[in-house]
Amino acid sequence: MSIRVAALDHVQLAMPADREGEAEAFYCDVLGFTVLAKPEPLASRGGRWFASGTVQIHLGVEEDFRPARKAHPALRMDGFDDLVAKLEEADASWRWGEGLPGPAFGGSRRPAGAP
Repeated sequence: MSIRVAALDHVQLAMPADREGEAEAFYCDVLGFTVLAKPEPLASRGGRWFASGTVQIHLGVEEDFRPARKAHPALRMDGFDDLVAKLEEADASWRWGEGLPGPAFGGSRRPAGAP
């Protein structure tokens, strides 16, 4: 039998309690994700699930939330210039990754509350 990973199903990230609206504003309005319905009993625990095509990001509430310093999802995006403009509007400006590979490698500082 040969075992291999066929695909990545989703990425789970932690978020603070009661900040789902801010997360939706960032993931939906800025990045273009849509909200996925969470099944019970997960829905009553808070958090949000998002999807864009086959990419899913799940946000789960962590009571003692502390933002990750290095852990992150790395997303490949179309419409890069439009994305950078939306990030600027959302006070989450793009920064280039100095000395790192890739034509547009870098990251965004998320606005307060967006996991």
